[in-house]
Amino acid sequence: MTQPEWHVLHEAACARGEATYCDPETGYTVFTRLAHLKRGKCCGSGCRHCPYDHEAVPKAR
Repeated sequence: MTQPEWHVLHEAACARGEATYCDPETGYTVFTRLAHLKRGKCCGSGCRHCPYDHEAVPKAR
């Protein structure tokens, strides 16, 4: 199975120790899991690479 382009870019950015990469579809800057780990906790925004299982994201109503 082929990984999405953003996944490949994320893994490459993490391998370089970078905190962000550019999403190729939207042009948005996306935080890597390294940036989230440095922050130390879930921010509650539902980030794509949250290593904290989105624990602070509010539940859907």
